[in-house]
Amino acid sequence: MEASFLGRFQNVGLPGAPTTQTFSVHSPLKNKRVGVGLLFIHDKISVINQTGVHFSYAYRIPLKSNQASLSFGVQGGASIYNAQYSQLDLFNNPQNGGSDPLLSNDLRSSRPNIGAGIYYSSKLTYVGISMPSMMNNVFYRGTGVTTVNQTIPLILNAGHVFTLNKLLKFKPNFLFKMINDKPVEIDLNTTFLFDEVIWFGVSYKSAKQIIGITQFKINDQLQCGYSYTITGGPLKTAELGSHEFMVSYLFQYNKKGIVSPRYF
Repeated sequence: MEASFLGRFQNVGLPGAPTTQTFSVHSPLKNKRVGVGLLFIHDKISVINQTGVHFSYAYRIPLKSNQASLSFGVQGGASIYNAQYSQLDLFNNPQNGGSDPLLSNDLRSSRPNIGAGIYYSSKLTYVGISMPSMMNNVFYRGTGVTTVNQTIPLILNAGHVFTLNKLLKFKPNFLFKMINDKPVEIDLNTTFLFDEVIWFGVSYKSAKQIIGITQFKINDQLQCGYSYTITGGPLKTAELGSHEFMVSYLFQYNKKGIVSPRYF
């Protein structure tokens, strides 16, 4: 069983900048082909909060004499959306006789969600494709106002670990995210692993962001990581970058069942 916590503080220095916290725990069952998990997510941007709880189930099929596996996963849960518009400092709009009526009342609602994915992995390679949000939830905002539909993303990611020498390994990986008719989001990442203990590398996002990444393996059970993001464009003059922290703990109930080292 593994438990992980992640905290992200985006565009530090900007009032109402986004923050995200996630906590996840997952484990194989006695039948090692089956895994279950639980994920908590909290997002906040300005006066808008969103909290979600998701349960996941995965079934793994061994391949190549147990040297690789093909996994199928599903998840289900719900998110609570809470927008406290009454806390906003609004500018009066003379054209409609005052402030925007859509922002005069707070909004609180919950929405269900389901997701699914397929994941291939061996000791050194992984490829995955998923749709973490498959519900076409509708957010109705009143008569004469455009109705908002929840986006449905499609995510493809893959990576491979190359052994350069006894002390150094190299892991390039990428992530493509496609959302409706919006431009494809691309993450390109390169990281190095030194002596099976320290990861360090750099990432580039198509949203004009460059990220420095490091991760430390404190022991066989405990790992922690940190990343710092530099944003390009006009926004960089108004913010102090983004910070992300990660802590992961691996419970070792049966040491014979633990795969070590783990590269992803």
